Amino acid sequence: MTELAVHEAATAPAVPASQENESALAAWARDAAAISQVAGAIANTSLAGAYRGKRDEIVAVILAGHELGLQPMTSLKSIDVIQGQPALRAHAMRGLLQANGHEIELVESTETYCKMRGRRKGAVDWQVVEWDIPRVQRMGLLGKDQWKKQPKTMLVARATGEISRLVASDALHGMPYAAEELDGYVHGELVQQQRAPLSIEQLIAGQPEPGQMARERQAIRAQRTATQSVTDDASTSDVEWDYSDQADDGTAPAWPETAQPGGAA
Repeated sequence: MTELAVHEAATAPAVPASQENESALAAWARDAAAISQVAGAIANTSLAGAYRGKRDEIVAVILAGHELGLQPMTSLKSIDVIQGQPALRAHAMRGLLQANGHEIELVESTETYCKMRGRRKGAVDWQVVEWDIPRVQRMGLLGKDQWKKQPKTMLVARATGEISRLVASDALHGMPYAAEELDGYVHGELVQQQRAPLSIEQLIAGQPEPGQMARERQAIRAQRTATQSVTDDASTSDVEWDYSDQADDGTAPAWPETAQPGGAA
């Protein structure tokens, strides 16, 4: 029996690569359809968080998380969309790598310094990354709101993103940056690109000078006065009505016949 099975396995025709691709695509399509139903069920609930009322975004986020092996609700709490790009939050990135057997350790963390190390599953040597305030300052990040409010957390997030890419970038599946690393991150909320506020110079650019505005208003008032004068003259002009033609019964003037729709004028 064993020899026969081995012989059959050896002689069985290989499955064409195109069929394998089609099978994977079909499975993905089935998953997408199921996720769409899930998204519709939770889109208008408070559990959707920042994605509440955004069904299409929920579908996309859950699909992205599904490719990382995350459950739907975990995806909604772990993935942010910043400037149109999905990104894992730092804690979710660490958890994903640890779930795949890789090691990440926080060695030291203060308000001004963070040291983190990690190593790939089965590796012996550790990779080490360090982040401090001078490095942040060189990158022009210190002026950003989140760095002012929680520098310790942001240092850990930066270190997490860097060590994760060094240790197991293949586990991130197209989301190599932690959400906290991206410009525009605000407490894990959906962030749309905002237009820069206009400066005083831009606000007044193209505006007429005060004297010009006064002249334009005076011209408009003069035009209105002239128009009203013409209207008044027309309304008070002498109009001669011809009452000579009487109606058939002789009691009222015979007004001109009004043309009816579809009839002769």
